[in-house]
Amino acid sequence: MTARKSRIKKKDLLQIIGADQPEPTKHPLVSGVTMFGDKSSFPISWLQKKGYCEYQLYLEHFRKIRARPTMAMITGSKEHHRLEAEFLEGAEETTFADMLTDSLTTAVYSREFPVLSLEHGIHGVIDEILFTTDRFIIIDDKPGNKVYDSNIFQVYGYCLCFKEMIGENHEGRQIYAALRERGTDNIYWQVPFDQDAEEMAREMVARVHRLITLEEDFTSAQNPNKCQKCRFYRYCDRRL
Repeated sequence: MTARKSRIKKKDLLQIIGADQPEPTKHPLVSGVTMFGDKSSFPISWLQKKGYCEYQLYLEHFRKIRARPTMAMITGSKEHHRLEAEFLEGAEETTFADMLTDSLTTAVYSREFPVLSLEHGIHGVIDEILFTTDRFIIIDDKPGNKVYDSNIFQVYGYCLCFKEMIGENHEGRQIYAALRERGTDNIYWQVPFDQDAEEMAREMVARVHRLITLEEDFTSAQNPNKCQKCRFYRYCDRRL
């Protein structure tokens, strides 16, 4: 499918959703959490970390332990920037509203698409969105082509956020969640973001908010292989 490249300025997430909210500030105790007045918002990428091991979130954002990035993280970041630079060549600048309207007749895609949900308290940047005449495909790029629950949690979080942003401006179009092998066109997993998927996303998001407020205890991985691959292994008091 041939699609037109479009990009949105990322100056201000609040401009994109047209929200009139207090100036965002940092959470006083938890690094990475943004406050909008008394409402907290965490990065959607935390859902992937939660799926791998919740205790990672505690070590990194409560105890504020700084661990070196893994080689996979460094490689992924380089490839991510390469793809973004490639996309920006010839991408036209537009508005979110125009993307929704134009895609009713012509397929449009965008990379590094910022999303924010004040209702659910999440924010992030989607790797790629494809707007077509009958659907919105939310694509998250991952190394390899194996489907992990943690990756599903993350892309479902993006879908939940995007659904709030479009509101009633979807013209009957369905949102789809997709995982793609980074640096390729191989979409190896794709499903509709239906009611069951939305309920799962809502529960995952609510769980992280309860962890942020310390209403519930952090669980830790029960798989030694996960521990040995974790960049917080040497600092973790729960490692296996």
